[in-house]
Amino acid sequence: MATPTTTATGGCFCGKVRIEYSGEPMTVGLCHCSDCRKITGSLYSYNFVVKRADLKITGSPKELAKIADSGTHIKNYFCADCGTPLYGLRMNSDGVPSETTVLRAGIFDDIGVLNQRRPEAEIFTSGRVSWMSPIEGTGQFVGMVPLP
Repeated sequence: MATPTTTATGGCFCGKVRIEYSGEPMTVGLCHCSDCRKITGSLYSYNFVVKRADLKITGSPKELAKIADSGTHIKNYFCADCGTPLYGLRMNSDGVPSETTVLRAGIFDDIGVLNQRRPEAEIFTSGRVSWMSPIEGTGQFVGMVPLP
């Protein structure tokens, strides 16, 4: 059975950045790396990995470049006014963004989108807090899952 296309809107806390997404997520999952803990201010991030072409972004998110825990060059985008983390891009070795975007799932306006998409994977599980159990039925990965 084919997974249905997800169509969703979302944005930052203050409403100055809006994101429209329509497409088929490549994967949906939790990340337990220390970068995601710091970006979200929580114990993990819940992300939709999507094609960049499936996003429409309005407003002017601020960019922060960094070398991630994994050694990958990444750029994270957030609202310059309220600080809401919005999405991240992995940079290829030539400095060009990859075709995938890590969309922070908490920005969606409709919780129904989150209810429809159960996590498929948990990554950087060595960073998961000891009192949190793995989500039953999800793939468990010590590092990153391969992405196109």
